[in-house]
Amino acid sequence: MSGDAGSERLGIAGSGAIACGLARAAAARIPAVPTLVWARSDESAQRAAERIGPGAELTTDLSDLASCTIVVEAIAEDPAVKADLLARIAATQPAEALLASTTSSLSVAELAQASGRADRFGALHVFNPVEKMKLVELAFAAEASDDTRARLRALCDALGKTAVEVADAPGFVVNRLLFPYLFDAVRVMERQGLEPEAVDACMKLGAGHPMGPLALLDFVGLDVAVAIGESIDAQVPDRVRQLAAEGKLGRKSGAGFYEY
Repeated sequence: MSGDAGSERLGIAGSGAIACGLARAAAARIPAVPTLVWARSDESAQRAAERIGPGAELTTDLSDLASCTIVVEAIAEDPAVKADLLARIAATQPAEALLASTTSSLSVAELAQASGRADRFGALHVFNPVEKMKLVELAFAAEASDDTRARLRALCDALGKTAVEVADAPGFVVNRLLFPYLFDAVRVMERQGLEPEAVDACMKLGAGHPMGPLALLDFVGLDVAVAIGESIDAQVPDRVRQLAAEGKLGRKSGAGFYEY
């Protein structure tokens, strides 16, 4: 199967924005074999089915993922929760199946060990919105086999993505560079007494960015931003922590730096 994504059966463990975006991308690019999406509850499965549309199958039985040759875990950035789910998935999989995680900031080596199959594990960091963002950061533990690397790269190709293999370092490349900039934008806004719209307009019109930094923080989610900032040892502004503590997480909650 090395390098041949056409022979793979993709499973996705999760039902959030990244999981649903990945399922939609797979349905559009690899329609021959429906992607199997696992959700924790019937309610989560129903919401995911509405967000994904046709082209994927939904299940709430984790053991159903044993029919997949590649399973991508796509749940929240909580190392303990991810480790537990990866171990549970691995316990049901045949020996030749691969496991991957969409982690954006956690140690790939530690997740690989938690899975119990470090030689058949990799990080598949896709970006939101998954259908539009071309990059996938691929990262592996030292134990990852050549077959594992080839099959995950082939999956990225089949999804129409550009895979770039990066080191197993907190935040990989994109978040390592991006979040200090986003956090500095918050500090500039506060020091200069600016509104979010002013900062975002400057970076969009003056630097050619498609989205301003404060709108981007809202898009990512302020709780996610705090977690990523802590993982890469970046100084998270108090304003970001305060908004997150108040439940103002950005677009997904209806309020953050902006109202939605």
